[in-house]
Amino acid sequence: MPELPEVEVVRRGLAAGIAGRRVAGVTVLHPRPVRRHLAGPDDFAASLTGRTFGTARRRGKYLWLPLVDGDAVMAHLGMSGQFRLDEPGSPLPPQCRVVLRFADDGRELRFADQRMFGGLWLSRGGAELPAEIAHIARDLFDPELDRAALVADIRRRSSGIKRVLLNQSVVSGIGNIYADEALWRVRLHYETPAARLTPARVRGLLDAATDVMTVALAEGGTSFDALYVNVNGSSGYFERSLNAYGREDLPCPRCGRPIVREAFMNRSSFRCPRCQPRPRQVTARLAYPSEL
Repeated sequence: MPELPEVEVVRRGLAAGIAGRRVAGVTVLHPRPVRRHLAGPDDFAASLTGRTFGTARRRGKYLWLPLVDGDAVMAHLGMSGQFRLDEPGSPLPPQCRVVLRFADDGRELRFADQRMFGGLWLSRGGAELPAEIAHIARDLFDPELDRAALVADIRRRSSGIKRVLLNQSVVSGIGNIYADEALWRVRLHYETPAARLTPARVRGLLDAATDVMTVALAEGGTSFDALYVNVNGSSGYFERSLNAYGREDLPCPRCGRPIVREAFMNRSSFRCPRCQPRPRQVTARLAYPSEL
């Protein structure tokens, strides 16, 4: 699933490409991507026609397209959702599901989604902050984020630190890739209890996550395959800068020890066993046969 840098790359492309433009017509090519618009595909198309977009917005990994009248189009990219801005009459991208045409006859907005876990729907009154994501915490790039309160919140939690980083109600935008990269930078094992960390250690981890996502954003995000591209169809190239994630059996850039891949929450974690040793408390617990 795209994380904060990838969604921000898309948001910037949409902000430049659709703000101030009036929708002339909408074609829904497959009903599944608009399934969360409960009134159905025809109503989704009719509800947008004639309306004008404001500037695309984002909180963490969540994206929405405000309309100037106060509503918004929620956009969930899922695993493979893509927005493309293409010239009218040009070939549709593979697995294109929804097409928005504009009154100025300029580039169309096309939503493609191979796996169709994502989708679009109208959020009434959602231009400022859609109700659907009001529970999502602010992200590390949000100027209104209270970092001191975030540090205190993290240190109150007994869960492993990576679980806390992935909890979007604590801090949004950090997913599996950037959690692993931030933990590698500060030499922390993902199962280290958050409550065990000092305030300085938590601040350092948040700074590392901010830094790694800043670099990723500058490089267009992380693209492992064709499922993530920006609105012009280009892939990001931060994959070349990864130190831990996806580098199983490759040498740690810091110490040379092979990176290991371990099961974690129905996904994988990547770490250096030398730089990020398992915390003693967890190692002792795993020594009991009943928990192996």
